[in-house]
Amino acid sequence: MTDLGLYRHLDQMAPWNDRLQVLEVIGVADEAPDVKTFTFRSDNQTWFRYKPGQFLTLELPTPEGPLMRTYTLSSSPSRPFSIAVTVKAQAGSIGTRWMFDHLVPGSHVKAYGPAGDFSLHSHPAAKYLFISAGSGVTPMMSMLRWLNDCAPWTDVGFVNCARRAEEIIFRKELELLGGHMPGLSLGFMIEERSSREGWYGHMGRIDAIRLPLLAPDFREREIFCCGPDPFMRAVRGMLDAAGFDMTKYHQESFAAPAVEEIPAPFASPAEDGTAVPVEAMTPIRFSLSEVDADCVAGQTVLQTARSSGVRIPAACEFGLCGTCKVKKVSGAVEMSHNGGILDHEIDDGFILACCSKPLSALEIEA
Repeated sequence: MTDLGLYRHLDQMAPWNDRLQVLEVIGVADEAPDVKTFTFRSDNQTWFRYKPGQFLTLELPTPEGPLMRTYTLSSSPSRPFSIAVTVKAQAGSIGTRWMFDHLVPGSHVKAYGPAGDFSLHSHPAAKYLFISAGSGVTPMMSMLRWLNDCAPWTDVGFVNCARRAEEIIFRKELELLGGHMPGLSLGFMIEERSSREGWYGHMGRIDAIRLPLLAPDFREREIFCCGPDPFMRAVRGMLDAAGFDMTKYHQESFAAPAVEEIPAPFASPAEDGTAVPVEAMTPIRFSLSEVDADCVAGQTVLQTARSSGVRIPAACEFGLCGTCKVKKVSGAVEMSHNGGILDHEIDDGFILACCSKPLSALEIEA
């Protein structure tokens, strides 16, 4: 019997709370070789509010312990009753392979987010150009689906690159949208032919010659790029060399920036050659765990929590995903984040444990 409780109006439901709510798998679909889309709903009858292009962090209960993995949402917030991630299992994938093997309709996983600033909502423009390769198509698909639902007349170019024709993710849907959206211009490019599917389109890799063929007015557009790091470096270099205004270029990457090595918590050697400890231990009280710890100079709140046996979930660990967001009850910190926390959250006392270093004694809700 159908559960009539599922059929509620949006104004009868609260928005999904990004502080650890459980998601239920309601669909699993094959998109391309080793690529699946997992669709979720809230297990608490809430709706999803986010920007197209943002990402979600899933906590996967693997046998080795909880595994945090960040995935871009391929769904659109214009359809707020469910969300979806489209993931590709690489040869060395652990989290994605676990999802492939274990997530089926009815499964439940914990999630954090959505987060991220890679969205056309954050960079409005008259004309857009989406450039993607492989599974980097997912945030572009989220943005394009939103445009199709809410502003289908938008002038948007879409360049998607893949190794083979059968590996073009969302190809059929993109071609269908190409017939429905009058301002959408599609350009597919593959590197090599295969025996599985004929191909009469562009071949090779995107470069300074092919880009003007696919998007002649690319200099006039707001450009979003996502794909493997070498691909994004090549696109960025090509645009820079072409005189493109790089303030209108945006890329999504979960790679951590270079981090300076934290100096050891010792002063210069004493006269007898032994190291002298620095008296720079800052006390931290983890109130929910009822743990008192000392933070060594140069350590983050997250590092201190781990060394003290306090579990704070974390994924990217460089201030981007927002998974390690915790409430600071008292004290002061130095926080250097990469967009994983909003200004109003900071005003409310939240910090990102991975990139916060204490400036005074702290009390943390963890």
